[in-house]
Amino acid sequence: MPFEAALRELEGIVGRLERGDVPLEESIELYARGDALRRHCDKLLRAAEAKVEKIQLAEDGSASGTTPLDVD
Repeated sequence: MPFEAALRELEGIVGRLERGDVPLEESIELYARGDALRRHCDKLLRAAEAKVEKIQLAEDGSASGTTPLDVD
């Protein structure tokens, strides 16, 4: 599932739970689904961060290459 779709579904779940008009059993199911979506979004974000690279600049200001992003 793409990040945007997972985030939209997660936002919908949070909205429903915040309203407080969902029966207890359904709330538990929604919470479990929301947690799975949160973990999925987190995984996708970590993968995207790993792909981000810093651009190295030459003395004249032009791009001269890239180096991996330090995510410490």
